[in-house]
Amino acid sequence: MSLFFNSETMRFESTLLDSKNNRNVFLDVRPVSEEDADPSTGRLAGLQGKAPHAFSNRVGFPPLTPREAFVDQSSTIMVYESSKPIYMVLRALGVMPYTRLAKGESVFALSSPAMFYCVTFFILLTIYLLFIALSRIEIVRTLEGRFEEAVIAYLFIVNILPILIIPLMWYETRKVASIMNGWADFEIVYRKTAGRELELRLRTKAMLIAVLLPILCSLSVAITHVTMVDFRLLQVIPYCILDTITYMMGGYWYMTCETLSTTAKILADDFQKALRHVGPAAKVSEYRSLWLRLSKLSRDTGFATCYTFTFICLYLFFIITLSIYGLMSQISDGFGVKDIGLAVTAFCSVGLLFYICDEAHYASFNVRTNFQKKLLMVELSWMNTDAQTEINMFLRATEMNPSSINLGGFFDVNRTLFKSLLATMVTYLVVLLQFQISIPDEPSAMLLHNRTTLS
Repeated sequence: MSLFFNSETMRFESTLLDSKNNRNVFLDVRPVSEEDADPSTGRLAGLQGKAPHAFSNRVGFPPLTPREAFVDQSSTIMVYESSKPIYMVLRALGVMPYTRLAKGESVFALSSPAMFYCVTFFILLTIYLLFIALSRIEIVRTLEGRFEEAVIAYLFIVNILPILIIPLMWYETRKVASIMNGWADFEIVYRKTAGRELELRLRTKAMLIAVLLPILCSLSVAITHVTMVDFRLLQVIPYCILDTITYMMGGYWYMTCETLSTTAKILADDFQKALRHVGPAAKVSEYRSLWLRLSKLSRDTGFATCYTFTFICLYLFFIITLSIYGLMSQISDGFGVKDIGLAVTAFCSVGLLFYICDEAHYASFNVRTNFQKKLLMVELSWMNTDAQTEINMFLRATEMNPSSINLGGFFDVNRTLFKSLLATMVTYLVVLLQFQISIPDEPSAMLLHNRTTLS
C-alpha cells in the first residue's frame, strides 16, 4: 500500500512540474450529466465492466446515476437566483443579451429575442445621445470663459462614454454565460460532496442593489444638472440611463465577488467539519477538486469581463480627475452651488472605483489566502499517511493556482490598483493646476495690455 501511494505521489508531483509553465492545475471537466450515462445500467459510457463505484472524470466523485442527474438538473441554481435581479436590470438596459434554457443553462445567441431587444435599445439610445453630444460640443466651441470652465464643460461630453459598455458587454456575454454554467456545475459537485444546497443568502443584497442603485444614480445626475447647467429633462434622461448602466455593472461586480467570498468561506468551514469526523484521503481529494473549480471561477471572473471593466476603470479615473480639478480650481472663489455637482460626481466615482478594487481583493483573499490558513491549521497527527499526503497536495495546488482576479492579463484588480490610480491622478491634478496658474486671468491680461499701449 505504501509503495502504491508513493508512486501516486510521484506521479502527482510530475504533473505539477509539467504544468509549472501554465501555473494552473485544474480538472477542466463538467459534472457527469444524464446524457452521458447508460439508461440501462446507470453507468458512464465506456465504463462497462468496471467497478460499480469506479470514479469517472473528476477526482473523488463517482458517476451520477440517471436519477441523481435528473435531481441535479431540476434543482435551483442558487448562484444565478441570488444575482438574478441584477441580471434582469442589466438586460433591461440592453447590456446582457443572454438566454436561459429550460434545463437551466445560459447561452448567448445572436438570433435570440434578447439580442434583438438589446440592439434596438442601443440604437435608440445612440441616436438620442448623438443630438445631445452635438449640442454639448457646440457649447464647448463657443465657450470663452476661464480654462477650468472649459474643462468642466468637457465633463458632460465624457459622461456620454459609458454608451460603449453596451457593445463591449455584448462581446463578453458569451463568457459571462460560461461563468454562469460553471457555477451550476460547481453547485452540482458541491451538492454531491456536502449533501446539501449551497446556501449563499445574497438575494436580499441583490434586490437592494437592483432597486436602490437606479434611484440613486438618477438622483445624482439630477443634482449635477441642476447645480452645474440648465436643467432640461430630455437631456437628463439619457445621462440617468448611462449612469445606471455604469453603476449597475459595479453592482454586478460586487455580487460576483461577494459570491466568490461567501462560497470560499462555506467551503473552508465544510472542509474543517468534514476532517473532524472523516479521515480518508478520498474526502480531502473531493474538497481539493471543489477548491480547484472555485479557483478557476475566480480567475475566469476577471477574464470574462476584462475589456468592459478595463474601460470602466479608465473612465472612472478620467471622471475623478476632472471633477476634483474642477473643485480645486475654484477653491479660491469659495464653495458655490456649482461645486455641489462636482463633489457628488467625484464622491460617487471614487466610491465605485474603490468597491470594484476592494471586493476583488477581498474575494481573492478568501479563495486562496484564507483557505491556505485553514489547511495549515489542520491537525495531521491523527490522520493516516494517505490523508496527510493529500493535505500536502492540496497546499501545493493552492500555491500553484493563482486565484487573483485579473482583467485579461492587463492588471490585477485589488487595493494596490486603487492606490496606483489615485497616485497617478494626483500627478495629473498637479499638472493641470500648474497649467491653470500659468494662464493669467482675462482682466489682468487686459490691464497689462493697456499699460503697455499707453507707455
